[in-house]
Amino acid sequence: MRLQATEWYQRIRNAMTTEDKTATGPAISVLFVCMGNICRSPTAEGVFRAAVAKAGLSERIRIASAGIGNWHVGSPPDRRAVQAASKRGYDLATLRGRQVEVADFTNFAWILGMDDAIMRSLSAMRPPEFGGHLGLLLDFAPELGVREVPDPYYGAPQGFERVLDLVEASTTGLLDRLRATITRA
Repeated sequence: MRLQATEWYQRIRNAMTTEDKTATGPAISVLFVCMGNICRSPTAEGVFRAAVAKAGLSERIRIASAGIGNWHVGSPPDRRAVQAASKRGYDLATLRGRQVEVADFTNFAWILGMDDAIMRSLSAMRPPEFGGHLGLLLDFAPELGVREVPDPYYGAPQGFERVLDLVEASTTGLLDRLRATITRA
């Protein structure tokens, strides 16, 4: 079935913004995804949540995280991730792991993976009608010269600091892009 240009545009616009019940207008939804949802994606969720709050956009941008696997469903983030984030002023303590599901492609317009393996898994799950953005988080920080956020789980504490560095660097570009989307909507 071939879509008319106006239908195609409307589907893309609907996927990028969903009507919020508040008076603030369209809301944008962002999902960060890593392997088990205890290191990288909750770190991205916490850092981005803080940036969105600082920008005064908490009512306009909905943020969550998930993992490809189900190993840590219901678990808090890795204590090393929580400690590293806390040193920089981010609170991850209330987050709990969950597994990504096909319904997330309906519920989130922006789905951002941490590495190429995660992207392959997400691409395999992606329903054909998904009209949102599916990509790597670090695509919003091309100046870094890296595309993947490395998994710190089996490494030293410095790995969690590296994750924070990369996520913080990508936050500005992602927030700028979402602001433009909000302005257009």
